[in-house]
Amino acid sequence: MNVPVESLNSDGTDAQARPIAAVEANILGLPASVWPRIFAPLVIGVAVLALWEFAVRWNDIPHYVLPGPILVGQTLVADWGTLSGSLWVTLKITFMALAAAIVVGVTLAVLFSQSKWLEMALLPYAVILQVTPIVAIAPLIIIWANDIDLSLLICAWIVAFFPILSNTILGLNSADHNLVNLFELYGASRWQTMRYLKLPAALPYFLAGLKISGGLALIGAVVAEFVAGTGGSASGLAYRILEAGYQLKIPRVFAALVMISLSGIAIFLATSLISYLLLHRWHESAIRREN
Repeated sequence: MNVPVESLNSDGTDAQARPIAAVEANILGLPASVWPRIFAPLVIGVAVLALWEFAVRWNDIPHYVLPGPILVGQTLVADWGTLSGSLWVTLKITFMALAAAIVVGVTLAVLFSQSKWLEMALLPYAVILQVTPIVAIAPLIIIWANDIDLSLLICAWIVAFFPILSNTILGLNSADHNLVNLFELYGASRWQTMRYLKLPAALPYFLAGLKISGGLALIGAVVAEFVAGTGGSASGLAYRILEAGYQLKIPRVFAALVMISLSGIAIFLATSLISYLLLHRWHESAIRREN
């Protein structure tokens, strides 16, 4: 009697049903599918910059109205010593606010998932903080804190923490209820269920919130610096933008804006890389398939 070949190779498990990772050719150390994502925005960006420079030169627009990208680049290099120091101040506030948002947001999300009464009591106040314009309350925070760095940190934290809180709560509540029941059947405590089931299930949601909060922390820091700079406190790139605007040094304004934009892009790429490293081995959103 002939035994089918596939039955001999079967180990009695569902190993053959596991997702098959796609194998891609590498070009200069990067997968081939990555290069179109790099070249497409680069081509568009170069085309826009070329049209911008052409329009400025063709219409002979004064540099104090609209500088060309070449002049902005030259200004960025010439004023790097001044702008880089201010950039460090802004980034320091941004990363401190993001760290505080992670700690407070995740802690509150875990507590809310353990106590619905606590969630019903405190979540509305988190929503109030989220929907209140930071520009409106930043002057009050600066006055009450009586410390410029602390007030900037509070403003940036208020803007950044809600996406982490809301996404983590959603992730904790999205754990498979069949698995939750299984944990209860085997006598797992609430904190064991939280550690081994709900937190891993919430990780993709938390990382999605982290991507959003990274950019919001930078926005909150810059907005708070604008308010502080209007009051005469020198701090960060926003103050340099105000200072250059008062002196009609518009190329320096654009140079500072470029630094803020590049910083935001770098933060997004860093959080995206963290998300990929943590999820690409097991989560559906990051696994590459042949089909």
